[in-house]
Amino acid sequence: MASVWQSVLSAHQRLVDNGDKRTDPWLLIYSPVPVSIIILLYLWVVWAGPRLMKDRQPVDLKVILIVYNFAMVGLSAYMFYEFLVTSWLSNYSYLCQPVDYSTSPLAMRMAKVCWWFFFSKVIELSDTIFFILRKKSNQLTFLHVYHHATMILNWWAGVKYVAGGQSFFIGLLNTFVHTVMYSYYGLAAIGPHMQKYLWWKRYLTSLQLVQFVLFILYTGQKLLVECDFPTSMNILVFCYCITLIILFSNFYYQSYLNKKKQK
Repeated sequence: MASVWQSVLSAHQRLVDNGDKRTDPWLLIYSPVPVSIIILLYLWVVWAGPRLMKDRQPVDLKVILIVYNFAMVGLSAYMFYEFLVTSWLSNYSYLCQPVDYSTSPLAMRMAKVCWWFFFSKVIELSDTIFFILRKKSNQLTFLHVYHHATMILNWWAGVKYVAGGQSFFIGLLNTFVHTVMYSYYGLAAIGPHMQKYLWWKRYLTSLQLVQFVLFILYTGQKLLVECDFPTSMNILVFCYCITLIILFSNFYYQSYLNKKKQK
């Protein structure tokens, strides 16, 4: 038992020591332990929350949801701007872009927006809590929980080891999609009378699928060429996006195509 514990400590130390020293002091980055605890707590809330709310009335969160969703629009738009402008000023290549581990102003600016992108994934766990409090347990699908839980861990690794470089494209595209997505959620939270303006929900799911396809093409071509960026990270993103395409495609089919057939 002692040897197993020593192996765990040794593995943890390697994870800690091999990271980007620039991002080590930033919140939740130095060790994988805090984010692992957050994920475990999140999964516990997903399990326990609906049970605790079973005999309670749904909580009215209208004002909170409006403020939260439009705040997320602002944060997503800010991160999109930072990814776009910093990569442009740094002359980033869309074919092969190594990480700049220097402490130059532009390199640190890119690393910081990568951290904000990671932290936004922690904030987005609130989506699940709101579903539980409103007793919308039907929204707690495997896709929802899987996507929220894994994005935190994936982007912790991104900020810990590759805060910049090719990672910027994922952040750039995803923040654009989330700006649109939280705009939809914010308008929907205002009230039922807004539904006539939200006919584009189906296209929002299509936009999410398109981004995952672009991520696969983007990382896939990196696996075929020489590039000074960790191949393991490209493989991780490539495989992860395949799982998301499968899950989002199933959601699209069940939500739109299958319902249309039934009607």
